[in-house]
Amino acid sequence: MPSSNPLRPKLLKGVFVKLGEAALVPVPEVILFQYNPELLSRTLEPWTPPGDQASDAQKAGSADTAQPQDPGETLSLSLELDATDALEEPDTHPVAVLSGVSDRVYALEMLLYPRPAPGEGLLSSAVASLAGALGVSTSTPEVPRSEVPIILFIWGPGRMLPVRLTSFSVEEQAFLPNLSPLRAKVTVGMQVLGPAFFEQRRKALGTLSSSEALAEKAYEESRRMKARLASLNIANSVESALGMLPLF
Repeated sequence: MPSSNPLRPKLLKGVFVKLGEAALVPVPEVILFQYNPELLSRTLEPWTPPGDQASDAQKAGSADTAQPQDPGETLSLSLELDATDALEEPDTHPVAVLSGVSDRVYALEMLLYPRPAPGEGLLSSAVASLAGALGVSTSTPEVPRSEVPIILFIWGPGRMLPVRLTSFSVEEQAFLPNLSPLRAKVTVGMQVLGPAFFEQRRKALGTLSSSEALAEKAYEESRRMKARLASLNIANSVESALGMLPLF
C-alpha cells in the first residue's frame, strides 16, 4: 500500500511522446513507462574535424578546438513490462487478459514505423475491396511511405529530448495460454536530434513542420537547463576553492 507520508516525493514516470502532424498543431501519442528503468546510458560524441578530402574553407575552420555544432548524443535504456498485477483484476483489465503486454510492446514498436502515406488506411482499403467485388479495376500509382515520426523522450522536467530510435530489441519472458507475452523487456537505443538535424531539414524543405518546430524548442530548452545546472556546479566549485585558499 502506498505511503501516505506528505513528505514522500511524487514519482515521475518517463515517457515517449510520438509527434504527429495535424492541420494546425501536432497531435501527440503518449507512451508512459510502466516502470522507470534503473539504468540510463548516455554517450556524447565530440565533433570530428573533416579529413583530407575537405575543402579549403572547411580546413580553415578545422583547428583542434573548432567545433561548429553540438556533440552528438546517444541514449540507451531497458523497459520492463509486466501484466501480472492487471491479471489480478481481470474484469477491469480485459486488454491484459487477452494480450498480456502485447499492446504496450507493439505501441513501442510502432515508433519505428513510418506514418501511413496519404491514401493509406481503412478507407482506401474498403474502397479497393468494394471495387474488386464489383469487378472494377483500380490501378493507382504507388504512394511512397512517409517518414518515421519524431519522438520526444521525456525524463523529468529538465530533459525533454527529440530522438530517433536507432535500435530496438524485445525479450518476451513468460506467456499466457494463448501465447501472448505476460512479461517483456524492451531495450531501446536512441539518437538525439540536435541543431544539425533541424538545420538540414530547413535547407531541404525551406521550413520546419509543426512537430519539428516543437521538437527543436524542446531540444533548446533541455540544452539551456543543462547549462544552468552546469553553472550551479561552477558556483559550488568556486566556493570550495575559496575555502581551500591559505589565509594571509
